[in-house]
Amino acid sequence: MEIIFWAVFFVLFVLAEVATVQFVSVWFAVGALVTLIVTIFVEDIGMLAQLGIFILVSGAFLAVTFPWLRKVRASGHTSTNADMDVGKNAEVIEEIEPDKGTGRVTLSGVDWSALPSDGKSVIPIGTTVKVVKVKGTKLIVEAKK
Repeated sequence: MEIIFWAVFFVLFVLAEVATVQFVSVWFAVGALVTLIVTIFVEDIGMLAQLGIFILVSGAFLAVTFPWLRKVRASGHTSTNADMDVGKNAEVIEEIEPDKGTGRVTLSGVDWSALPSDGKSVIPIGTTVKVVKVKGTKLIVEAKK
């Protein structure tokens, strides 16, 4: 009976892992699999011992793999296209006036709404500006000196 119990839990944990994009239950799936194997080959092992094996194996697998997983997640950051525009030059095609809420620039052939980085400067048409930040669909810019 315990064999079926651990087999069902193994399948449930694997399905939960497949259903999500994140690592959420892989450690418990490994714990359930090891407990299932032990239950098959060791006769007369009590449920309390099986539960102990499950907890120990899951915890050990988590302790071993979690630092590696944290490192992989941290190094896996990919910049978006908008992030790659920071630091580039753009040209003002509509005067940037924060009081009126107007201002457009062209950057790599794309027309963007723009705001001055200090929130108050008026930047005239034809000025070359540097992209300081991307905020939603607007570029935060400052006039090049």
